[in-house]
Amino acid sequence: MVSTIFTPKKNRMKETKSDIIFNIVNNSILTFVLIIVIYPLVYIVSSSLSSPQAVISGKVWLFPVQPSLAGYYAVLKYSSVWVGYGNSLFYAFFGTCVNIILTILAAYPLSRKDFLGRNFFMMLFTFTMLFSGGLIPLYITVKNLGLINTRWAMILPQALQVWYVILARTYFQTSIPNELNEAAELDGCSDINFLIKVVIPLSAPIIAVLVLFYAVFHWNAYFDAFIFLKSTKLYPLQIFLRNILIQSEVNPKMMANIAVDAQMQGMRDLIKFALIVVASGPVLIIYPFVQKYFTKGIMVGSLKG
Repeated sequence: MVSTIFTPKKNRMKETKSDIIFNIVNNSILTFVLIIVIYPLVYIVSSSLSSPQAVISGKVWLFPVQPSLAGYYAVLKYSSVWVGYGNSLFYAFFGTCVNIILTILAAYPLSRKDFLGRNFFMMLFTFTMLFSGGLIPLYITVKNLGLINTRWAMILPQALQVWYVILARTYFQTSIPNELNEAAELDGCSDINFLIKVVIPLSAPIIAVLVLFYAVFHWNAYFDAFIFLKSTKLYPLQIFLRNILIQSEVNPKMMANIAVDAQMQGMRDLIKFALIVVASGPVLIIYPFVQKYFTKGIMVGSLKG
């Protein structure tokens, strides 16, 4: 007996003339936007790998000209860069951990229909998005808590973002069936065990998105450092980056062992580009690992069915 397996071809709708025109126009616009977004990144990386003479003369357009690692050598040799890099990693890692823990602990109870008073507490959370005490009350609060010029000043004042609580709550409501909670209760599972053993493992998409958002927020944060930190040993990398990009401050130590004929302005620009690449590295490394969760997590609540 010979059996034959038939694999039906997928039926595809025939595109109309208007659909073809729309796709061409849409793809053209998206390609143009992609070029606008990608080109500055390519230019910065190429400039950081070029010689100071090529950078200041404007010869760099797409690919590195006269390839050189002088900019990276100058940046990485400066001790303050390493101090700032270590501080930024510390703030991003521990700040994100605190953010994720508090966000989940706030969002999960608010997603439970049996949580008494959840609408009232949600109103309190939302109220803080519309009104705040301002910078001076915040500074007084941080000062009274004894957090001035400490690492906690970069973490605790930004420990919870209400918008991300709303995103997480929406995900829990739409993705965690009530039947799971009921079945767990019948098996004698407590609420905290249900959260740790069931909810969190099933919430990888939204947690990955929150980790990305919070980590990028902490990595780019510098304003709180200006307000709450006095010691340069606690400064994040972004302050050093700001001094170079905005104030064009380049320490003479960073110029050591660089070719004598390199013009000062060219070296400054080269260091700026190299420092931007170095400062953006961790974010670029993290993103590919959470990309597969990003679309699913960010679209939470956009469709209901």
